[in-house]
Amino acid sequence: MVKRPDEAPRLASCRWLADLAVPLGAARPPQLPFGDETLPGDAWKAVARSLDISSDELAARVAAHFHLGVAQVDGAEPRVLALLPESLARRHVLFPLRESDHHLVVATWNPTDLGAEQAVGFAAGRTPTFEVAPPQSIQAAIDMYYAPDRMVERLLDRVDEEAGADVSVIDEQGPEAVAARDLESAPVVQLTGMILTDAVRSGASDIHLEPGRGGGVVRFRIDGVLRTHMQIPMPALNRVVSRIKVMGKMDIADRVRPQDGRARIRADGRTLDLRLSTVPTRDAEKAVIRLLDPVSSRTLEELGVPAPELARFRRLLLNRDGIVVVTGPTGSGKTTTLYAALREVATGEVNVMTVEDPVEYELPGMTQIQVEPKRGVTFANALRSILRQDPNVIFIGEIRDPETAEIAVQASLTGHLVLATVHANDAIGAIARLSDLGLDAAKIAGTLRGALGQRLLRHVCVACAVPVSGAFTPSEQRLVERYGIRPVKRAVGCATCGQTGYRGRVPVMEVMTGGPWLELKVGGRAPGSELQKAAVAAGMRPMLAIGLDRVAKGDTTLEEVERVLGAVEEPVAAPASENAPPHVLIVDDDPTTRAVARSVLAAQGFRVSEAVDGVDALERLQASNDFDLLVLDLEMPRMGGAELLDRIRRSVATAGLPVLVLTGATAEATEVELMEHGADDYVRKPIEPMRFTARIRAALRRAGS
Repeated sequence: MVKRPDEAPRLASCRWLADLAVPLGAARPPQLPFGDETLPGDAWKAVARSLDISSDELAARVAAHFHLGVAQVDGAEPRVLALLPESLARRHVLFPLRESDHHLVVATWNPTDLGAEQAVGFAAGRTPTFEVAPPQSIQAAIDMYYAPDRMVERLLDRVDEEAGADVSVIDEQGPEAVAARDLESAPVVQLTGMILTDAVRSGASDIHLEPGRGGGVVRFRIDGVLRTHMQIPMPALNRVVSRIKVMGKMDIADRVRPQDGRARIRADGRTLDLRLSTVPTRDAEKAVIRLLDPVSSRTLEELGVPAPELARFRRLLLNRDGIVVVTGPTGSGKTTTLYAALREVATGEVNVMTVEDPVEYELPGMTQIQVEPKRGVTFANALRSILRQDPNVIFIGEIRDPETAEIAVQASLTGHLVLATVHANDAIGAIARLSDLGLDAAKIAGTLRGALGQRLLRHVCVACAVPVSGAFTPSEQRLVERYGIRPVKRAVGCATCGQTGYRGRVPVMEVMTGGPWLELKVGGRAPGSELQKAAVAAGMRPMLAIGLDRVAKGDTTLEEVERVLGAVEEPVAAPASENAPPHVLIVDDDPTTRAVARSVLAAQGFRVSEAVDGVDALERLQASNDFDLLVLDLEMPRMGGAELLDRIRRSVATAGLPVLVLTGATAEATEVELMEHGADDYVRKPIEPMRFTARIRAALRRAGS
């Protein structure tokens, strides 16, 4: 073992701790690794090993010996941190906990350090009261609350050096480095780059940076469903959000108002536009990043639009005036569909102009205008200007207010084809939405040429989907009875699809075309049910029918159709409730050990999952980051514990996951090797319930879970 440069400096000898081992129950004083030069963390571990207890249990015994309290260093208020300078905290390994008018409660590893007591009293102007905590916990708290960058460095030390290194920001004039040369190595820049790179490689459409009481959560939206990617401490999350705001030229000093921004980056060899949004929460800010590829627009055939709907939609595009709208919720592919339509319309013989917020794809042969409210460029103002530019086709990113709706109608009445999106549930819902925006029935009936309602269904993963044969599962049987159709493929889950069973998405869209029936029904203010029947009679296939057709062809499953289109919605994956019990993954090839561990933890209220070896565990970790702690055996087939631990520590998504190793070894060298490989603690076999549970809880406390 060698001394680590990031340990707190030694001011007082650790001999007092070694001498205290015998009164606390050791057979003899332990040998300190470096004698009087031993650092606090190493001395603490040596004494804990001699007593065969955890670091937290040693803190409790030291506190009881000196009649002091046990410190909980999982929170600190800014005003308390201001009372104790960082230099003093690092020099004496102290951390401020709480204050009163005359006292300051401070966590210490050494209650015998009178020099520290005097220094705290002088600096804070309050009488210090000590509580005991392990030096490792105090050091981690100092790094977390005084210097978040150093805490991020510790996280990054476990991850591949190349991860995130290929992310750069691009300004309006051309590529530039992420920041100045001295910022290139900043830990927060590297961590932000890793998150962006992982999102690009995963095919994510959005990144959610979400604050919470126990820590921050990074989630990716992949194929329309949110998946937890990693959990990081709140100070690190706050730094990443600030970095994102800098990239988007947003005000990092303003944390109490919602903000929007955008940036362009190069990540993993691709150029992407970022649409950034932050909102204040109770104690922090949440940020959402939309990832847009400016050159990835596709044709209608490449989107996989079914042939009947494709033919009906193309007939709508042949109109030379009027309005054609695409409806659907956020993330349903409305803009992508209209971009594909614009590629067909922009033949070079017509003048195509767009007004968008933001410009998601750059298309040749047309003029694209970015909405800039701060500069007075709104949808309405831009549309007025466009009408003086002799356009043939106008694309409006979204009709969202009465003024824009009225100008769109005027444009359609003066010989322009207007393509737009509106937020409505289906094609028929576009009529009610336009009415809500202030358009009267006569204008809607006279200008609306058609509407398209759209959703996206996840495609079954071609690598793992299996044919449905034999008896149905209870869920399949229920859906077969409900929808009257037999599924062809069954989603299974593999490493390729992140254990979801799905990879990629396919559109389902209903196309309503106008005509005399529309003018008659809208003019007569017919209810939505009558409009729906009339549209179907005029040839529109409802989205549900198209979705079931996708099931019959083996593109998707009945479960996915019900999730997206059915009456019973499947809940989107969300972070665990703050009150949810911790989730522990037991990794051991011995079923008896797994059964004992599960029984002990389940009795204490933990959620428990099992994996039979390292390969199984790695697949589970890649599929879900819902786990709060890993209990890992060393000797296993296919992939042993040491290799799995190394992979966990080298991935940014799992680098901070607490890991306890199950070991039958008694030699100190084995324990030292485990810690150097990144284990947080170890538990000797056979499992002793009380000690096992205590060490699990201690590791979770240190991790802030």
